[in-house]
Amino acid sequence: MRLIAADVRKKATWCYGSDPWPTILKTLATDGTAAMVLYRFTQAARTHRMPVVEMLLNKATNLAGGCVIGRGADFGPGFVLIHSNGVVINGNVRGGSNVLIEHQVTIGADRRQTPVLGSDLFIGAGAKIVGGVMVGDGARIGANAVVVHDVAPNTTVVGIPAKPVQRREDRAPQAAARPSAADETNGSQG
Repeated sequence: MRLIAADVRKKATWCYGSDPWPTILKTLATDGTAAMVLYRFTQAARTHRMPVVEMLLNKATNLAGGCVIGRGADFGPGFVLIHSNGVVINGNVRGGSNVLIEHQVTIGADRRQTPVLGSDLFIGAGAKIVGGVMVGDGARIGANAVVVHDVAPNTTVVGIPAKPVQRREDRAPQAAARPSAADETNGSQG
């Protein structure tokens, strides 16, 4: 139940900016939440070695959320399906905490190699993460990106194949290195 609570609170914060009880109740009615909750019940059935219940819950996740999450997929607290339609996640995928997934995302295997996802990730609509890649903590995967190579922590990737466009820890030094308009004006006077 703690994982379900963490997931729903994270989604409430993402969707509405806070997580008081009225917001939690509203979040329970949003797209993707039923699939998130059923996925957690599927995990619990797997942990308690109840394969028939696990299989039925997995099918219910597919029907209720329009997504396929492999029964063995493992995510930490804060797993959020912002929109669940079209999401496909291989059963061998491992993910950290606070993983936010938009609709039409595929996280799948290539030659029996599956992705390993870090924590504090955002995966944009239509993105594909395929094969034995590692996605570092704090990464952002842009909409429709196709990730076939490792993604460094705190990096935003976009395109086909996905390429880095920004590292958040590099942003401050670059901004400090760029002269401002005032600096250029003062430099030309002296």
